[in-house]
Amino acid sequence: MVALKLIPHLLSWAGILLVLLRGYSERRSVVMKTSITGFTGGVAGAIILFRTFPETIPFGSIKTALAVSFFLLWVFSVAAVYSSTARRVPISRRGRFVNTSLCAGAVAFLAGMVAGAICTCRFPATASNTLTFIVLVLAAGALAYALVFCVRIIERLLPPSFTVSPSGMLIAVVAFLLFSSSSILRLDLFSPLSMKVMKGIHDFVHQFMESILIPDHLFVRSVVWKYIGILFSKGVGFWGGMVIWFTPAFLIVLAVNFERLPSVAHIRQGAQRRKLLAAAIKARRHRLVIPLLSVVILAAAAYQSSFPSTEYWDPKPIPISANQSGEIIIPKKGEVNLEDGKLHKYLFKQGDREARFFIMVTPEGQLTVDLDACAICKPDGYGQAEGSVICYYCKTLIPLETVGKPGGCNPVPVVFSVKGDNVAINGMTLINTWGSTVQATTRVKEGGK
Repeated sequence: MVALKLIPHLLSWAGILLVLLRGYSERRSVVMKTSITGFTGGVAGAIILFRTFPETIPFGSIKTALAVSFFLLWVFSVAAVYSSTARRVPISRRGRFVNTSLCAGAVAFLAGMVAGAICTCRFPATASNTLTFIVLVLAAGALAYALVFCVRIIERLLPPSFTVSPSGMLIAVVAFLLFSSSSILRLDLFSPLSMKVMKGIHDFVHQFMESILIPDHLFVRSVVWKYIGILFSKGVGFWGGMVIWFTPAFLIVLAVNFERLPSVAHIRQGAQRRKLLAAAIKARRHRLVIPLLSVVILAAAAYQSSFPSTEYWDPKPIPISANQSGEIIIPKKGEVNLEDGKLHKYLFKQGDREARFFIMVTPEGQLTVDLDACAICKPDGYGQAEGSVICYYCKTLIPLETVGKPGGCNPVPVVFSVKGDNVAINGMTLINTWGSTVQATTRVKEGGK
């Protein structure tokens, strides 16, 4: 079962190897050796991290490495556009550094290391002892060697016209890494990116309207508020994230398209000039293949992030009532075992008011009671996946270790007490907490009032 889950990650790394081998056609030996070393080192390093620290640290470290690579892609894409349009930069100087053995080895090693670490995240708790650790590392090395050998054979079959520019090589490497990580919820970057964009726009619009007292201005008609409401929808985060996600790829496509043609002023024969220019234009078109393919890979990563195959544990809320003293009493064990590590939802009604909450035990063994809502998003609720809960509104993943702690998109904690084998919650406090949270997150202004 684990082997099947590894197939997309290994295919992604194979794509990276193929691009690097063709991009560094004069440094194939360096790329092959450093790729194998990097992949094996990534597996070994990730296993050590998972054995030494809580899961939040290894996942956070790998996710940070992916975020840094995406940021560097942005920087490089802007620099590539500038370089391709700068008329004073001699074409002979381009790519001098990126074709050195040092650069080829560094890129191949780092890409292999991140790819190996991503693969390890599929079975983080496998290496329970030293012997298992050694066996896994040796198996990773053998697998890396076999895969590099197969990719090298495929690369030899490619036509010589299939060339890769430095910028195209970088976008392909990052795109494959992002696609590989998008299938693992705790490594995915697109959903958190969309959430950050949405939250940033929400905060900006909210602070802007409050700073100039727009709600008090009578000239703002109701139709204006409908357009302002678009900025408070979660769709603005998705499309804003899409712009940030794809812009580096499109910039690199432009950079390749704007590459200067070779000078033919010194060639007297018109036929030879036309032949040289035609060959240069054809080569430039071939170099566009990889950036355009990377756009498709990034689109697949965004789709996989938006529609994950993970099935979330999301039980139907159990209706519950308070006793005569206004307390909600829930037994720890009975028809529902609150200490089984799963999220258990409840629905409390008092008159025409209601509150939805859940109870669960964190991996540290701490019992926690939380609203099925956060202080930022609309109360669409939470679902539980492996090692985390997810906010259905903004698709943010919250590690189980942080559930019960306030702040951000975390579920709002509820005050409770443990009385023997029961959990006791004050019904009025619960209702008031839910009411204030929902009022803050679902506030809709109509007609400027």
